[in-house]
Amino acid sequence: MDISQQQLLSQLTHLTALPRPLFGQQLSLPNHAISTPHCHPWAQLSYAIRGVIKVNTPKGQFIAPPTHGIFIPPQVMHGVHSTSHTLIRSLYIDADTIAWQSCQVLSIEPLLKELIIAFSAFPVEYDEQGSEGRLVAVLLDRLASAQASQLMLPWPNSPSLIELCRYLAQHPDDCRPLAHFSGALAISDKTLSRGFKKETGMNFRQWRQRSRLLAALPLLESGMRITDVALACGYDSLSAFIAAFKALLGSTPGEYLIK
Repeated sequence: MDISQQQLLSQLTHLTALPRPLFGQQLSLPNHAISTPHCHPWAQLSYAIRGVIKVNTPKGQFIAPPTHGIFIPPQVMHGVHSTSHTLIRSLYIDADTIAWQSCQVLSIEPLLKELIIAFSAFPVEYDEQGSEGRLVAVLLDRLASAQASQLMLPWPNSPSLIELCRYLAQHPDDCRPLAHFSGALAISDKTLSRGFKKETGMNFRQWRQRSRLLAALPLLESGMRITDVALACGYDSLSAFIAAFKALLGSTPGEYLIK
């Protein structure tokens, strides 16, 4: 952990209460990615208007391009990672304001995005009774009604499956079949498949495809060609990559890039 991370965590530790129900000015602490696992007594919307944010928790990995944000409830241990050119405009939210109990990726509609950007220019102690307070009320209302997305990867519980899943998430181009990994673990294909389903709610094929598609997002954001992204993420067919991408995100990679 570098010095800046230490300083950020120190500032976070000393922030015992939010100055207002919503906190997230352009130059404030929430607009820095703190990758070291930590938690706090308020909720957080980890959001970037440019680039890709990734949040790791003990239960899963959550990915958000600029069309999405990641809601983190109070007291949930998490680390935030971002690509190098990411421009963060995250929010800290009073624990009593939004009652969601689990991390989730939310769709950020254009209006909500503009409200977040406008709020980032407010003073820390904005006028709660004036126009600033009214904008905050609309922002929180739109956030509370945001739709959840499937841009997350659940982690299993057993150590052997955790190790395998972390490997697959880091190597999306590994195309070896289920039988290879079950053999390496000295278990049957059926046992490995059953373990995936029980611990993640997804079978092996579904989990690996989700992992590959999430790995594609920062590559697309970096400007890599769609064909090269498909190959880097284990797809030998561009059409198969496009179809899988559209099924998860509702648009083709080309359409996604111009949003």
